[in-house]
Amino acid sequence: MATKANKTKGRSKRSKRISRIIIFSLEILVILVMLLVVVKVFQVTGEEVPGEDKTEDSGGGAGGPLLYEPSQEGFVVNDAVKEDPVMKGYWNIALFGLDAVNSAELYKSSRSDSMMIASINQDTGEIKLVSVFRDTYLNIGKDKYKKANGAYRNGGAEQAIAMLNMNLDLDIKDFVTVNYQAVIDVVDGLGGIWIDIETNEEITHLNNYQASIIRDTMPGRDMEDYKPVTETGYQLLDGLQAAAYCRIRYTRGDDFKRTERQRAVLQAIEDQAKNADLNTLANLFTKVMNNVYTSIKSDDILAMINNISSYRIVDEGGFPTEGMRTTGTIGAAGSCVIPLDLESNVIWLHQFLFGDEEYQVTQEVKKYSDIIKSDTSPYLNQ
Repeated sequence: MATKANKTKGRSKRSKRISRIIIFSLEILVILVMLLVVVKVFQVTGEEVPGEDKTEDSGGGAGGPLLYEPSQEGFVVNDAVKEDPVMKGYWNIALFGLDAVNSAELYKSSRSDSMMIASINQDTGEIKLVSVFRDTYLNIGKDKYKKANGAYRNGGAEQAIAMLNMNLDLDIKDFVTVNYQAVIDVVDGLGGIWIDIETNEEITHLNNYQASIIRDTMPGRDMEDYKPVTETGYQLLDGLQAAAYCRIRYTRGDDFKRTERQRAVLQAIEDQAKNADLNTLANLFTKVMNNVYTSIKSDDILAMINNISSYRIVDEGGFPTEGMRTTGTIGAAGSCVIPLDLESNVIWLHQFLFGDEEYQVTQEVKKYSDIIKSDTSPYLNQ
């Protein structure tokens, strides 16, 4: 379909060589950081960012993110974890991607389609990333064992972070949440992205998901208000098509394969963004930030940007890690990703993120690990 025949083969091969496990929310965070760089440029030159809200961190004004206001409890961190000397030199951030309909649902009532932990070594600038598979069977709070993505739906970022902290022995206090509208706005604002649609089966699911996104997250829009993809090949996708492509999970695998498609989309976003001019990026900043909910203030992100050259992604992984997980239908919880031994997975996580070869899990994690084994073994051994 594409007229860029020479680029098709080169880019297709390059996409296949990409092995990083980077999912939806992380790449959007990267895009946001890049857009904030644009704001910094305008501040330095004394120019105004088009559409920028001049009010200070107002929480949802035009051009500003929705800022988290902590409850009395805040983010729950196990006392034993607070005293861990190894983690003190790391800034651990939770990244969530939601199927939210509007900005209000960024706070609560939406399942997290994707979850990631970004762990930043504050001495070296090295960043390690771990995706927590959304269907992972964990204690999501109040001793309810279900899919991990239910935590955000029940109690927003606070419960989702509490779930990550309690099950993984972590000390997360910051987060960034985005929805699919952010992806749509970014792709459309960049004039679309080039993606290789490989099979007719992908086309069917992509078009179905376009209709699904309109129905579930865009009230008021006509159900037929989308452009169907009609053939395979390397082609320019608009924002809705790209968001729908991110959601495909029923061809050649399950949720693990879906993250590969998300990675391809986000690599394409990065490619397009590199060629965009300042005015385009500034307009994107204004539009996208209204679909962002975060505990991190813009000034803090801009402070990081001043030393951005010192930060680098050095490794990525998934939790539960390959070799220590399985899948199965666990009663009312449905189809789940199951940590065969939560304790061993948490030990691996601390070795991976923090290089802590001597880590011993807390008593709480040991308890959760035993309960998960008890809950799931009858279904796995049938």
